[in-house]
Amino acid sequence: MDNISVVKKNYIDYINKIIKNNKVSHAYLIELNNYEEDMKYIFDFIKMIICNIEYSDLDKENNIIRLIDDNNYPDIKIIEPDGATIKKGQMIDLQRDYSNKSLLDGKRIYVIKEADKLNPASANTILKFLEEPEEDIIAILLTQNRYKILETILSRCQILTIKENSMPIIEDDLYDLLKCVINPNDFYIKYSSIVNDIIQDKDIAKEKLEKIENIIILYLENKYNNKEIDEKLIKIFKDIDSNKLLNILKIIEDEIKRLEFNVNYKLWLDALFSRLTIGG
Repeated sequence: MDNISVVKKNYIDYINKIIKNNKVSHAYLIELNNYEEDMKYIFDFIKMIICNIEYSDLDKENNIIRLIDDNNYPDIKIIEPDGATIKKGQMIDLQRDYSNKSLLDGKRIYVIKEADKLNPASANTILKFLEEPEEDIIAILLTQNRYKILETILSRCQILTIKENSMPIIEDDLYDLLKCVINPNDFYIKYSSIVNDIIQDKDIAKEKLEKIENIIILYLENKYNNKEIDEKLIKIFKDIDSNKLLNILKIIEDEIKRLEFNVNYKLWLDALFSRLTIGG
């Protein structure tokens, strides 16, 4: 895993947590760069769900994984556009197929490639499937641009990304911490919540700050290249110029290094936010 990008590492870490905590959702929207190159990461997730194993166990001998690799696992269906769109009939066929019992009495997963090509009729047909999921039926919708997905579909899916230069999905606790980093005075107002609920120890503090560092870097890259940016981030960063963000990055980088040698991480945390408050 050492040679993969930060975005893909974050994706792998996140799907590992999903499996480890038994929190598999009924529907996912995964944003990717290239269908041919990135399908490996989609099928890794599918294998983890079906076999209930973590990422590190994917290389172990497993008959189900072999069937999936050979495209012979009967409870996985792949739907692709028929011409320019994904048609209503394809969604009706999918629902008909999945109205029958699983052949292997396990989880059934359907993958919709280029989900942004669902037309209004096919999107409406699949909505009920997403709104009222049957037990052990899981949807994985794929797109190269989440902003092209109909909002009615998007709102019913958990969003993941393996797209380079794409903003990582910001969980609520990370979003709250990011707001404190940008507006450090909020840290002192929310101190108890930050320390007790979001960054309870040194390891979590390091993990969260590295994610924030990555978010700021990607935000600056996307802003510079005129790429789409998450509306939440636009709201947070609206009054912050690039030079200030670069200074925040430097402070975070310095403090992550110091964290390793700091015995009392709460004192370190106070020092971090003091530096952020004065800007250096």
